[in-house]
Amino acid sequence: MSTERSNNFIEDIIEADLAAGKHKTIVTRFPPEPNGYLHIGHAKSICLNFGLSKKYGGKTNLRFDDTNPVTEDTEYVDSIKNDIHWLGFDWAQELYASDYFETLYQYASRLISKGVAYIDDSTSDAIAEEKGTPTRPGRRNKYAERSIAENLQLFADMRDGKYADGSKVLRAKIDMSSPNMLLRDPVLYRIKHAHHHRTGDNWCIYPMYDFAHGQSDSIEGITHSICTLEFVPHRALYDWLIAQLEIFPSKQYEFARLNMTYTVMSKRKLLQLVNEKHVDGWDDPRMPTISGMRRRGYPAKAIRDFADRIGVAKRENMIDLGLLEFFVREDLNKTASRRMVVLDPVKLIITNYPKGDHETLFSENNPEMPETGDRLLHFGRELWIERDDFAEEPSKKWFRLAPGANVRLKSAYIITCTGFDKDADGNLVAVYAELVANSKSGHDTSGVKAKGTIHWISVEHAVTAEVRLYDRLFRVEDPSSEEGDFKSFINPESLKVIKHAYIEPELLKAMQGEAFQFIRNGYFVLDSKLSADNHLVFNRTATLKDGWAKPA
Repeated sequence: MSTERSNNFIEDIIEADLAAGKHKTIVTRFPPEPNGYLHIGHAKSICLNFGLSKKYGGKTNLRFDDTNPVTEDTEYVDSIKNDIHWLGFDWAQELYASDYFETLYQYASRLISKGVAYIDDSTSDAIAEEKGTPTRPGRRNKYAERSIAENLQLFADMRDGKYADGSKVLRAKIDMSSPNMLLRDPVLYRIKHAHHHRTGDNWCIYPMYDFAHGQSDSIEGITHSICTLEFVPHRALYDWLIAQLEIFPSKQYEFARLNMTYTVMSKRKLLQLVNEKHVDGWDDPRMPTISGMRRRGYPAKAIRDFADRIGVAKRENMIDLGLLEFFVREDLNKTASRRMVVLDPVKLIITNYPKGDHETLFSENNPEMPETGDRLLHFGRELWIERDDFAEEPSKKWFRLAPGANVRLKSAYIITCTGFDKDADGNLVAVYAELVANSKSGHDTSGVKAKGTIHWISVEHAVTAEVRLYDRLFRVEDPSSEEGDFKSFINPESLKVIKHAYIEPELLKAMQGEAFQFIRNGYFVLDSKLSADNHLVFNRTATLKDGWAKPA
């Protein structure tokens, strides 16, 4: 069966444009506002824009929409660039809307000179009231009657800092009765005396997004300006401004944004989670940010494959987080080295193994990649095993340790359980077993069949590490649509910290970004923020299977 997918509607548009000779090459852009960290929804847009230019031999610009100095910071600029590179993409040019402030000012002056823009002294509340409603047309106020000369002078005075924030705005003069509310004389410039992260205090007037967006696209020769569906009503203003200015005719196209279960995508809500300490920063492994997913151990390829699989649609829909986790597991199963780690240890004593003796065994690093070879394991009389791998009174389908039961120790021997000890409170403190003769893995001639296999760590050689078990941040599918504060739906089990897990000594060699499958426990990665040479911290990327309990 063919694995090739059919074109999406944007690809159809591009191919028609190229065939008609409308463009010799395509130019797209990814235009984030540097007011927060990128999330998985942005990753979809990144993969789309850069993927289109790669497919059709074009180029993609990275342009920062830095027109709101109050919320923007170079920290966000640096994180965005890092995220895009990590996803596997590079941009043709790194640009900023602030690069065009002078050009945009001249464009705005041109609109004033044409009589299609004016300075309004009204308050924001008055402007909103005069715009009317979707069922009631708006009305222009007296300021729309100002002369071109007066408007040009006032606009220059605004630039020179002669007026206070909010005292004046520049508005386009379009149609106060338009059914599209965004065409009812929209605001193009506002006064904001604030320090800008790139231009400093050179400017105290800043263009609104709707003015900066299309004009920046035009300046850069963007052929296909791809936005999400909430910008459909903005397209008419985008086209009107370009037509009035008679500049390069960039075209806007819209696709459905990514909505995903068990998370929120609003930057405002994500910022709340960070500021109110519900999470450990923007890169908390539970966050839907690209940096959070990277810290959790999600492979960049899995995110790209996910973005390709969900495709590009014209209608909003909700994507199950489980689909992203599927691609994560699919990638990690092929690439992650196998290691044994005991999270909830209890001691196993092999009574017929000589005291003080130990031996070295070997186990494959990854059965999916035989070329990665084997690693060395230390085996001895005393081992750590998982507490829940023993049952005093096992069920009929129990295939692990129990009195009288046989089990295979992974890459080692078959053992038979002979007893156990409990403390005064009834807690299990030790399990006893005997090693079955001639049962060494790979050389087994014992004839004994073991129904199950468990992992283990030599007590003598065990290394201690911290292990963090991450789960979904919210306990409901769509926390934003529920009544009440979305934070009340945070999953209290989204993080479990195990301070003293036992790991193989081989894990002391773990490198940043290196993926591991902790046998029977899931996929893990070394934490990039909390780990130190004398204190290893591993994050669970994903469980081996989707074990999330869906609500009844």
